Amino acid sequence: MPSFKIDTSTAVVFVAVEPKHKVINKDTGEIAIDRDTKAKMMTVGLTIADEGEANLYTVSVPETGVPEGITLGMPVKVVGLKARDWENTFNGEKRFGIAFRAVALVAPTGSKG
Repeated sequence: MPSFKIDTSTAVVFVAVEPKHKVINKDTGEIAIDRDTKAKMMTVGLTIADEGEANLYTVSVPETGVPEGITLGMPVKVVGLKARDWENTFNGEKRFGIAFRAVALVAPTGSKG
């Protein structure tokens, strides 16, 4: 499926939910692996505010793109943010949505990472 670039160059972005590993199987605890980098995947909740509107997005990021020291409320820059629609059927119920993925998060200058 195609993905679409999202321009956050004029946005203010804050960490709303701290990064955690992206679990793809709750029964086994299996963590998602990035197909390109082979790194473990993380999810992070980001509040993105631009043009008078703010929204919370759950964004997947390879573990290698999440700097150490990212904390709740910290402003970050998002590198390579893309959106992709998805659709699947689970227990006979059709589900769909939009998945967000970034190459990396960049912490402000002077913070750990």
